Amino acid sequence: MALIKDIDDREMPLLDHLLELRNRLMYSCAAILLGFLLCYFFAEDIYAFLVQPLADIYEGQTGRRMIYTSLTEAFFTYLKVAFWAGAFLAFPFVATQLWMFIAPGLYLNEKNAFLPFLVATPVLFFLGGAMVYYFIFPLAWRFFLSFETGGGPGSLPIELEARVGEYLGLVMKLIFAFGLSFQLPVALTLMGRVGLVSSEGLVRNRKFAYVGVFVVAAIITPPDIISQVGLGIPIIALYEISIWMVRMVERKRAEAEAEEEAGTDVQAT
Repeated sequence: MALIKDIDDREMPLLDHLLELRNRLMYSCAAILLGFLLCYFFAEDIYAFLVQPLADIYEGQTGRRMIYTSLTEAFFTYLKVAFWAGAFLAFPFVATQLWMFIAPGLYLNEKNAFLPFLVATPVLFFLGGAMVYYFIFPLAWRFFLSFETGGGPGSLPIELEARVGEYLGLVMKLIFAFGLSFQLPVALTLMGRVGLVSSEGLVRNRKFAYVGVFVVAAIITPPDIISQVGLGIPIIALYEISIWMVRMVERKRAEAEAEEEAGTDVQAT
């Protein structure tokens, strides 16, 4: 009966639920739009921040530049930068709206179980993005620039003149890939909580998971060994952390079941 009292007693018909969902979506879209407008004024600075790893490698070299090959490319690149940064800035508010929509339908113990994962999601995404920015970008950019040649008699030099749109696309792809991959502990722990996976199963299938990790890394990263290994190794580490977290969930579940059985035996006597 205590669990029943923990849930919101309000009974909402389907239409009210749809209206509530519409309102939450409108608030979320308004937050993203506001973030987009705010970040558009700083789009050039944000793009400069994203280009900084390449600029650091170019430091001291003359004649280096980035180009755009169509009249609208730079403008739409700044729009994408503003939208990407605005969505990231508005994510905590959007997550709050999601929580406010689903929380009334959860029991207190379910709220306590779900809320830490909601908080951990943006933190892990930020950690993944920080890792690719500060560690992978410098290594990968140096690898790609190693294919430049100075030319010689009868040959032309090969030099990189990166397009602003292509550079942004590659950066966003890598940041999204690393940020999404860092959600592995959240996903597996939630699956373990509902019984879809077990720690024994994760350990038993570890070797297949490792192979799958590097296959996925080869697909979603550029075709260089640095990016693939740089993504694969952290995912493997997160997989091992997930096994430990699922074991903790299983241990707590076993303790709760044991307490419940002990309480039932006491009542029976």
